[in-house]
Amino acid sequence: MPIARYKRLVDKFSAEIRSGQLPPGTRLPTHRKLAAKEKIALVTASRVYAELEEMGLAIGEAGRGTFVREIALPAGLGMDQQAIAADMVDLNFNYPTLQGQTELLRVALRQLANAGDLDAFLRCHPHGGRLHERAVFANYLALSGVVVAPEQVLVVNGAQHGLAVVVMALLQPGDVVAIDALTYPGFKALADQCRLDLAALPVSSLGPDLDELERLCKKRPVRALYSMPTIHNPLGWVQDIESRTRLVGLARKYDFILIEDAPYAFLESDPPAPLAALAPERCVHITALSKSVAAGLRVGLVASPENWIPRLERAIRATIWNTPAAMTALACAWLTDGTVDRLVAEKREDARIRQSLAAEALGDLNPVSHPASYFLWLPLAEDVRAESVAMSLLERRISVSTAEPFSVGQHVPHALRIALGSVDLATLKHALSIVREVVKFA
Repeated sequence: MPIARYKRLVDKFSAEIRSGQLPPGTRLPTHRKLAAKEKIALVTASRVYAELEEMGLAIGEAGRGTFVREIALPAGLGMDQQAIAADMVDLNFNYPTLQGQTELLRVALRQLANAGDLDAFLRCHPHGGRLHERAVFANYLALSGVVVAPEQVLVVNGAQHGLAVVVMALLQPGDVVAIDALTYPGFKALADQCRLDLAALPVSSLGPDLDELERLCKKRPVRALYSMPTIHNPLGWVQDIESRTRLVGLARKYDFILIEDAPYAFLESDPPAPLAALAPERCVHITALSKSVAAGLRVGLVASPENWIPRLERAIRATIWNTPAAMTALACAWLTDGTVDRLVAEKREDARIRQSLAAEALGDLNPVSHPASYFLWLPLAEDVRAESVAMSLLERRISVSTAEPFSVGQHVPHALRIALGSVDLATLKHALSIVREVVKFA
């Protein structure tokens, strides 16, 4: 088939989609029907649709067909913070803060300015942080069951930087990484940048399918598994101790690394033992103060087996050299004087209140969530398209995320991920009522 004919078909579909002649949600002809109608080979029809998907104009859904996408949505909705306008009600990102935190910061900065060794903040520090500060963080990690020596704790610039350091230090392009089919978008972006081969594991309300993980390990050389066992983002489940124990057994049997990401784990008051406690020889544990304290406090922690520390330190050196000294000192002061403990207790209660509001507004829509988390997952009916719902909400000045940024692999469920922690309670209650209205009448 001449290239010009193939391109004309792509251009024809493109023009009809952009003009609105083919509106969002339209089911396109099957590959076979398109091939028969246009008298082209089946492989060429598939190529036409593949190019439309690459252009962001169509999306293929396993078992359902190919559909026109909602192109009016901001690119990367759910991942690109710039998509959130100043007058938008933000149910997309979570940056939970409590009343009075600004004053806490003001007082802490004055105390920091009066510190006796202020000139130390003007100098570079060791790549993983100063040892006395790493000891403070080690004590903090021990409260959650991650018991490590100060030398095994590295200070990083937030959890996302911690994940990047781990990937750079311990993995190589092409490595197979097992991951939940619905997962944190930041790790997906990192995996794409570092050319990792993500293998999606089916998930349930209780955690990943470990039978499927074992089948995967028998077929392919799995190098690592990325996991959020305590308050999973976006599904909110807490993996039980039996499942964690079996997961650790598989990691040892098939010799893969466990990457445990725990940014929301502080919201669970009585969690099972972390993976880092069950498999200290092969697990790296990443957490941060961005959710428990504030998103702008870019202080994260990586706890690692001692033999990996030099490689992780080299990755820190290659990226930021060392965490900003003043921010690290501020974090240590708040951990030492009990400020973080108070904020954690208050945020657990705040999250419970927000989940109660969500249950009142959306309960009959069967949301999936943890009772004390700052987000929920809202599956949609089979005939309701998530992109159309998200677009309708944007028109009402409410931003939510579709499932696409969280999905690994071909299947993208029609669902919304709704963040509850970034607006005041009155605004949240009103916004959730609008979400309910839009979903009900979609």
